[in-house]
Amino acid sequence: MTDTQPYSLPVRVYFHDTDAGGVVYHANYANFMERARTEWLRDVYGYNHAAMMKELGVAFVVCSMKLDFLRPAVLDDLLQVTAELKEIGRSRVTIHQSVKRGSETLTTAEIHLVCVDISAFRPVAVPDVLRNQWKD
Repeated sequence: MTDTQPYSLPVRVYFHDTDAGGVVYHANYANFMERARTEWLRDVYGYNHAAMMKELGVAFVVCSMKLDFLRPAVLDDLLQVTAELKEIGRSRVTIHQSVKRGSETLTTAEIHLVCVDISAFRPVAVPDVLRNQWKD
């Protein structure tokens, strides 16, 4: 893993992201983080989910996530949603994520993904083409 800055994706809070009080509904943080992980994979490593499934025969599925809600995001906030690789095992990958409004951290998360064979949905080793890039 490198000591570079985490990948960051800007996300605007729209009306449909909020509850009746104009506060981001808690489940939407998971959606924001999924978008950031998807774009991180595409922008940094050159793979989108469709290509990874077609070319490598694998997908990454969430096996656990721990979110800590520190402060609320509200309607029309411009957020930065980060994704940063923290650990890679044989088939398991740990990603740290955060949602920030400016310099203020609103939510933090630790996400555990498992690499699975798409035909059987059983855990398999992370493909070397990804593992080698992630270790750089």
